[in-house]
Amino acid sequence: MLVRDILRVKGAALFAVQPETLLSDCVTIMADEDIGSLVVIAQGRMVGMLSFREVLRVLAKRQREQRVGPTPTMSMIKASEVMEANPRIATPSMEVNHLRKMMLDHHDRYVPVMEDRTVLGVISFYDVARAVLEAQSFENRMLKAYIKDWPTEG
Repeated sequence: MLVRDILRVKGAALFAVQPETLLSDCVTIMADEDIGSLVVIAQGRMVGMLSFREVLRVLAKRQREQRVGPTPTMSMIKASEVMEANPRIATPSMEVNHLRKMMLDHHDRYVPVMEDRTVLGVISFYDVARAVLEAQSFENRMLKAYIKDWPTEG
């Protein structure tokens, strides 16, 4: 199975923000759309990824810094200040098992899929798990049907 197969089933809805977008607005978009990541786009090109992981890191840092003095709020922090500037990417022709290993090795929950310089979509670890489960279920049904129809000695 290839990454393009997951995108085909999932759809290529892409949620993007600009680098200047305030983190508070990013959180609102992520909550309203029930998504865990945003692609950060500048001048038509992806410049980074923002996921709930980066948001949590900023909140934890802010909480620690509050103990020693005033800290910036989420309405003062820009997406560009906390985004992952060089996210690992997948290509449409990448094998899903390769993508799964990459995501596991690097603890990536969201990976943008790119062809040339175009972002085609974002694959989540959930998308990968669902696709693998569906493929295994299909294979399991086919094997059971094959075994059921196996000729018996008579």
